[in-house]
Amino acid sequence: MVSRVIPVEPFDLIIFGGTGDLARRKVLPALYRRFLSGQMPEKARIIGAARSDLDSAGYRKLIGAALKEFVSEKARKPDTVKAFLKRLEYVSIDATGTDGWQDLAKLVRADVIKAYYFSVGPALFAPLAERLHENGITGSKCRIVVEKPFGHDLASARALNDTLAKYFDEAQIYRIDHYLGKETVQNLMAVRFGNILFEPLWNAQYIDHVQITVAETVSVGGRGGYYDKSGAMRDMIQNHLMQLLCLTAMEPPSKFDPDAVRDEKLKVIRALQPVDSSDIVRGQYAGDEDEPSYIEHSENPDSITESFIAMKLHIANWRWNGTPFYLRTGKRMRARVSEIVVRFKEPPHSIFDADAGTNANQLTIRLQPNEGMDLLVTIKEPGPGGMRLIEVPLDMTFADALGQDDDEVADAYERLIMDVIRGNQTLFMRGDEVEAAWSWTDPIIEGWTKRGDKPKLYEPGTAGPEDALMLLHKDGRRWRDLKP
Repeated sequence: MVSRVIPVEPFDLIIFGGTGDLARRKVLPALYRRFLSGQMPEKARIIGAARSDLDSAGYRKLIGAALKEFVSEKARKPDTVKAFLKRLEYVSIDATGTDGWQDLAKLVRADVIKAYYFSVGPALFAPLAERLHENGITGSKCRIVVEKPFGHDLASARALNDTLAKYFDEAQIYRIDHYLGKETVQNLMAVRFGNILFEPLWNAQYIDHVQITVAETVSVGGRGGYYDKSGAMRDMIQNHLMQLLCLTAMEPPSKFDPDAVRDEKLKVIRALQPVDSSDIVRGQYAGDEDEPSYIEHSENPDSITESFIAMKLHIANWRWNGTPFYLRTGKRMRARVSEIVVRFKEPPHSIFDADAGTNANQLTIRLQPNEGMDLLVTIKEPGPGGMRLIEVPLDMTFADALGQDDDEVADAYERLIMDVIRGNQTLFMRGDEVEAAWSWTDPIIEGWTKRGDKPKLYEPGTAGPEDALMLLHKDGRRWRDLKP
């Protein structure tokens, strides 16, 4: 199946931090793949801006090397790479000073969409916004893209929102979370609201519980200093997993419109109940022969920062009364998995003998790896010997079902960057949404800080601390296995 490519208007995309890791690994490769697909108009340009002392030719050479490293050989067509690199320009700029800003102002065009991608640390968001305004290169066709973290707590998030609001309308601010650009995340809305099969059952009457897992096999590595000030709660729960929770639990919006969708997500966050300390499990990975422990990575022998967290949440509304949501995320776990598991209740009455067994339907939405979903349904086990019930999956891996190979499934950044150019904010967080998430998160962090709670040690290559398993076992449930 060939996906339909919707063209966009001519644009200038200016990437602050254009020589950095995110730009080289994700942003520029994503733009190249959109160029390869024919979605980038002839008059579109990409301008890298950073402190590095480069000219445009040097920048093209740098990004050419990045494409060779981060784009598959099959997708790297020499003529296409050459044509894409011709779209690139570069300005050496001082984000907190005055050097380079006049050069950028001369280069940016007034009559096209201007998207400024802040691929830099949060400390530079305010200076960049201020200097864009001072140099007169904003205007009604201007958009800014802001990477997480969106603050460290509620106070800093409000301060950041207030600063950006001095220079840009909310409709011009795109707070990017790459999880929302994944094909499967958007298909969650399609499955719920486009199929009569699911939406009537999407409530506490029929759903026993929901699990949301984002597990990583990597350590914090060289990010130990940063991560020790953040932890899994701030780094993952407050944003990535919160967004997945909202899309799973929200009410149907009146229409597929940016503010209508985000209004419903905001209602979910505001309906989250406070979490009891007994429903939180925090962990820290130990070391092994392959990797140092978290403590060694953090360089703080007394660190009580969590590299793993599991939580049981409740949403105080009619749809979800009594249905728990279990969230877990961690580093150095058994497998790299991001998924949403919706476990339905068993039938209220079984017509079969007790030895036939009972099974409940389960919908699993896989974000990574192998984006797709499967539905466990109950059938009779084949063969003689009476009625024995077993679960079998109805599997849909998107790349297989749609006749695509991995290179043809659009990366999250491809979709999100093109949405910025289109002016579509559906998959981006609104300021009040970010603040509401921090309003819920802050008391939880303050609680374990005041109590002096220490994370449980867990072995690398496992599913986290044993206490995380008990979080479900005490409710008569179990986590879906993490399969490598």
